[in-house]
Amino acid sequence: MAELFEPIRIGRLALANRLVRSATWEGLADPGGGVTPPLAAKMRELAEGGVGLIVTGHAFISPEGRAGPGQLGVAADEALPALAGMVAEVHGAGGRIVLQLAHAGAHADVKLSGREALGPSPLEGRWGGVCREMRAHDLAAVTAAFAAAAQRAQAAGFDGVQVHAAHGYLLSQFLSPAVNRRTDGYGGDPAGRARLLLEVVAAVRGAAGADFPLLVKLNSEDLAPGGFSVEAMLEMAGMLAAAGVDAVELSGGRVVNPPEAQAARLARPAAEPPEPYYRAAARRFKLAVGLPLILVGGIREAETAEALVDEGAADLLAMSRPLIREPGLPRRWRSGDRRPAACLSCNRCYVPIRAGLGPSCPVRETSRRAGL
Repeated sequence: MAELFEPIRIGRLALANRLVRSATWEGLADPGGGVTPPLAAKMRELAEGGVGLIVTGHAFISPEGRAGPGQLGVAADEALPALAGMVAEVHGAGGRIVLQLAHAGAHADVKLSGREALGPSPLEGRWGGVCREMRAHDLAAVTAAFAAAAQRAQAAGFDGVQVHAAHGYLLSQFLSPAVNRRTDGYGGDPAGRARLLLEVVAAVRGAAGADFPLLVKLNSEDLAPGGFSVEAMLEMAGMLAAAGVDAVELSGGRVVNPPEAQAARLARPAAEPPEPYYRAAARRFKLAVGLPLILVGGIREAETAEALVDEGAADLLAMSRPLIREPGLPRRWRSGDRRPAACLSCNRCYVPIRAGLGPSCPVRETSRRAGL
């Protein structure tokens, strides 16, 4: 029987347990993308709650890749002191933290950035977002920006980085045959669609060194017609293993999908616990690819998390919304209180985030006021 709270390693990164906080948009960064005291406090709260590894919310690596307000940024050296302060808060509480590096591509907030959105091919809203096709100098600039962001993360003391190649953002757009209609070396066949992600991985490795932990977040599938498939994911994962990536986090869906096919699926309480969203894809990954796998999506019970490890479907288990509702959930499970996570998957936690108040659970607050 798997023990969720046994130590585990990702490359040279030693973790106290198998539980991961998956990247979650906090909406607490300052207007320039800098760390604020409330954001640093949220990260420390997660560390104190017993999470083995914290993945930050997606941090934009260049101004035109910014997804929206309150998003963390790592696009300039000026961000370093506050980033280092946040890392110190987590380390002071005994936690470990990696910085997620992201570019929104066609989903960039052009009103906020004042710059045009970029993508693999011209989009006019059919697949969500509007952008122009990236040219050779754009591709080189984005690759260099990922590398520079990784160097900043290393200088700030982060325990590693995670390259975001999921959920329909830029690198995920390149992987998707539904979106990437290029006919040059960055499109066409699976190797062409994978080229930008592999160049980013190589650039990050070159900038931060072979020993700096490097993770990639990857879709199991896009859950959209003609999109990235499980078969394509398995092929991509093999390429990432050959490229020296230390671990993959497996998710799915795109930000423009209907609610039932997004990463944060809208659900209703049921008599039976939810099936982990990508369990079948994770089993295939572990049979085919020799990399540590972090699995996210629909994990709400300690027993389910342990079963995923026992059956060889995952090595680490990640959660997002349950840790908004209960930042101390890992500590509760470890204490022997194994009740399921209280999260209802209702997505009402987005209301305070969009209001600039940070992640919190309105359902929990309503229950507290009612004395429940």
